[in-house]
Amino acid sequence: MIPVRGFQGATVAVLGLGRSGLTAARALRAGGAEVVAWDDGAGGRDGAAAEGFALRDLSQPGALDGVACLVTSPGIPHLYPRPHPAIAAAWAAGVPVDNDVGLFFRSLGHDGHAPRVVAITGSNGKSTTSALLHHVLREAGRTAHLAGNIGRGVLDLDPPEEGEIVVLELSSYQTELARALTPDVAVFTNLSPDHLDRHAGPGGYFAAKRRLFAEGGPDRAIVGTDEAEGAFMANQLAEGPADDRVIRVTKEKPQGPGWQVSTAKGWLAEWRKGSQVAAVDLRDVPGLPGRHNHQNAACAFAAARALGLGPRDIEAGLRSYPGLPHRSQHVAERDGVRYVNDSKATNVDAAAQALQAFPRIRWIVGGLEKEGGLESLRAHYGHVAKAYVIGREAARFAVDLGPGLALEVCGDMATAVARATAEAEPGDTVLLAPAAASFDQYDSFERRGEDFAARVRAALGEDP
Repeated sequence: MIPVRGFQGATVAVLGLGRSGLTAARALRAGGAEVVAWDDGAGGRDGAAAEGFALRDLSQPGALDGVACLVTSPGIPHLYPRPHPAIAAAWAAGVPVDNDVGLFFRSLGHDGHAPRVVAITGSNGKSTTSALLHHVLREAGRTAHLAGNIGRGVLDLDPPEEGEIVVLELSSYQTELARALTPDVAVFTNLSPDHLDRHAGPGGYFAAKRRLFAEGGPDRAIVGTDEAEGAFMANQLAEGPADDRVIRVTKEKPQGPGWQVSTAKGWLAEWRKGSQVAAVDLRDVPGLPGRHNHQNAACAFAAARALGLGPRDIEAGLRSYPGLPHRSQHVAERDGVRYVNDSKATNVDAAAQALQAFPRIRWIVGGLEKEGGLESLRAHYGHVAKAYVIGREAARFAVDLGPGLALEVCGDMATAVARATAEAEPGDTVLLAPAAASFDQYDSFERRGEDFAARVRAALGEDP
């Protein structure tokens, strides 16, 4: 655990006592703070009380008197659609509001040991990019830790030593509130509409992501520039076209003298001063199928280069990467039919990327539809032999998918997998890429992906 510095002898309030909140409370106590805690759920309060934390309803008048800081969990709205009453009370009382990511950055280096930190954000691919970079670093013999929105909570890490590397995946919920954001290397993969209710639209969502590059600024910025937002941000960060502090990642052929990494035609190529420096053929890398994973590989490659790794060491790590569960995860193959679990494709952009990764698809789709609709998926129906629609409102979801798509309303995963397996032909991929949240039928995208894998095994007659 990383003890939180700067609050010794002070009272700090912690709101929300899930994984990150309870870890923050422990880390604050380890750093010498007096912690008062609250969770709107009885289970969270009981867990904190069992560890000896004082409970205080932070929404009540006077509850924040004498409090030096309010630390809140990422799932608690602090602005939209409306602030939690305790956060509004903190504003009124002039009490600073922070989160565990801000505490992490403010606590680094106090013991004289300063690790290097890579922080990765974006709409899609940030988990794969983070896990891939972590894998590449470890394969190259570097001591690296993976935390944040993936793996362990940021404060749950053992205090990192000089020369070690911390790879953080950060969501918009985490970047929008952290009062300190000072990574050595920051990565922005891409942007597509998501969490719009939490951020009051796409502008607020982009602003939350952009804070990673604005609060002090990283030494090296890696920016996906295929969307307008990334191109805008790269332009804002760079002092000129040849500024090597900004590495641009694009699927297009690079132009100009700057440091760029391209994935044109399935090749990862590093360019500097208009000349190709290194290249990797990603088309035969099994753990990274599809153009979206090629972008993830390019971002991880650029980050590893910024940390001083050589191209051949990075390529070896890319080739040995096994993939993440629920993200283009190979589940099985039988009689020429592949089964792929991309349950993490919870929005239309991620699903569209998955649909481009395979030539002929039996597509399992549906769930809790997100704001923005499904129309942008229609450009990729050419790869879909048939869709099998799941979800509590599968019939309505099927209507929203629109014309031009052979589909069947299945309702549940078992039916969808059975029907897709029965109809699949050699060369087909049975793909779970829901383009929707899971919460109508599952408590997480992980549970949905696990159910898919279990149903596939059952359909193929394999042992559970």
